[in-house]
Parts: sequence; structure tokens; C-alpha cells
Amino acid sequence: FIKALKKLPKEQLKFLRRQEHIFNENIFDPRLKTHKLKGELRDFYAFSISYHWRIVFHLEDKEVVVLDNIGTHKVYK
Repeated sequence: FIKALKKLPKEQLKFLRRQEHIFNENIFDPRLKTHKLKGELRDFYAFSISYHWRIVFHLEDKEVVVLDNIGTHKVYK
């Protein structure tokens, strides 16, 4: 995740900061558009930081969320 985060365009950082605050309050807040993934990624979720950019994560347990990747829709492949 950190390696992919470093490649995030600077103009996306303001969106990321806003969404990060919401995510820390409620990972399923409707403004994040959090959704369960399908297929090989069926154990993962994703949420939007902007129209094109997503963060993929999984739930380790009830209290631990692991951020796995960040990127455009290509992050699903």
C-alpha cells in the first residue's frame, strides 16, 4: 500500500485526506461508496477517494482494517 500511495498524484491527496477522515469514523459511510469486491478479490472491499481512485482493504477482525492497495480501477486486476 505504501509503495502505491507514493505514486498517488499530488492533486488526489486532498481527496484522500477528506475520505480518510470519513473512513476513520465509519468505513461504510455512504460518502465513501464502500463495496465488497467479487471474484478473486471476494475477501476484499474498496472505497472511493475520487471518481477514478480507489483504496482496496480487508478486515483482519472486528477492530483491524488493513489497507492493501490504492489506484485507479486497474487496482482490481
